[in-house]
Amino acid sequence: MNQSKSDKSPITVQTIVDATLEKVWTCWSQPEHIKRWCNASDDWHAPKAENDLRTGGKFLTRMEAKDGSFGFDFGGIYTNVREHSLIEYDMDDGRHVQIQFSKINGNIQIVETFDPEETNPLEMQQQGWQAILDNFKNYTERIPN
Repeated sequence: MNQSKSDKSPITVQTIVDATLEKVWTCWSQPEHIKRWCNASDDWHAPKAENDLRTGGKFLTRMEAKDGSFGFDFGGIYTNVREHSLIEYDMDDGRHVQIQFSKINGNIQIVETFDPEETNPLEMQQQGWQAILDNFKNYTERIPN
């Protein structure tokens, strides 16, 4: 039985980053950083990123296979931005995403919750978004402050 979007519960991925909140926020929000971490595997990359991180602002990240075989634009509009604590947006396809940033024992916990799409299995979606979040963690922890 196919489920409609409204029947599917949101998916949550999370990580803890060993960095300051300011560094995490900068790496999450600035296009020059986004292009360096926004991919789910080493055979993909993000050659283009635009980001106007404010309520009502738009974002667009181009994600492509490095071999040129496939690519897509990931974009939307921010519906709620609270600096250093919360980002919410609606993707171009209408799905909603919420990202919370919290200080935990000197580190930053990121909890990202998103509405699933209809094409791919839920487990695949969760694994893909978790892989991107893991790339963010690894990138942010290894670059200098």
